[in-house]
Amino acid sequence: MKIYPIECGNLKLDGGAMFGVVPKTIWTRTNPADDNNMIDIATRSLLIEDGDRLILIDTGMGNKQNEKFFGYYYLWGNHDIDSSLAKYGFTRDDVTDVFLTHLHFDHCGGAIQWNKDRTGYEPAFKNAKFWSNKDHWQWAVEPNPREKASFLTENIQPIKESGQLNFIDVPQDNFNGTTPLGFDVIFVDGHTDKQMLPKIQYKDKTIVYTADLIATAGHVPLVYVMGYDTRPLLTIKEKEIFLDKAVDENWILAFEHDAHNQLATLKRTERGVRIDETFTFNEVFGE
Repeated sequence: MKIYPIECGNLKLDGGAMFGVVPKTIWTRTNPADDNNMIDIATRSLLIEDGDRLILIDTGMGNKQNEKFFGYYYLWGNHDIDSSLAKYGFTRDDVTDVFLTHLHFDHCGGAIQWNKDRTGYEPAFKNAKFWSNKDHWQWAVEPNPREKASFLTENIQPIKESGQLNFIDVPQDNFNGTTPLGFDVIFVDGHTDKQMLPKIQYKDKTIVYTADLIATAGHVPLVYVMGYDTRPLLTIKEKEIFLDKAVDENWILAFEHDAHNQLATLKRTERGVRIDETFTFNEVFGE
């Protein structure tokens, strides 16, 4: 097995929305804001090469939305999924599986693209199976008012219409989910219903892709919860369980949205669980 970080593109989001009730004077210590209160955000996927399988975890926003849509997100940098795949010798057509942690547009938008004559949509990974779970899929296709702007029909329905949609079973114990893809899954419900966090055994280490449970290294402290979360008190409970396990079992956290930190380890302090060290994939795994 090999794992590669895939940089799908960078954007900026409002720091207050990203940190909820945490005061700006505190969160700017780890996530500096510009004059418009915007902070740097990545959309970083993971690519797992495992035998005949090439598994992409999340896809970023994609590029099919209009200029007005992207105008809200202040895109910056020159990352894109195609050049990032090419860096490791792959193309979209090589991807066999696309695992979607959840169906918010910044995680699944890149799964679907315009067709050639722009009359409709098609999978951006034509040879891949797409993986979600039934509970979250239902949550996304019948969205609540709070999340409706994040669950875009053009990102979701074409996956089902393609015939490439598959579902992961949801276990009774959210922290012990399994997949047919060779890694386990942690299910969490605070940000959105049945978000899935891949837990991967790799080179004698455990990597957990934190998606939107812990968006950046700055979000590790227990009560640092995004304003976007549908059930913030549940997020805190889930984070507490997660952080304890991460320290006890020496997990490496892989951040999806941290533009400046790819990986981190944790430690216990008098103030609670905090970042111990941050790394790049190359520093830890030589990749």
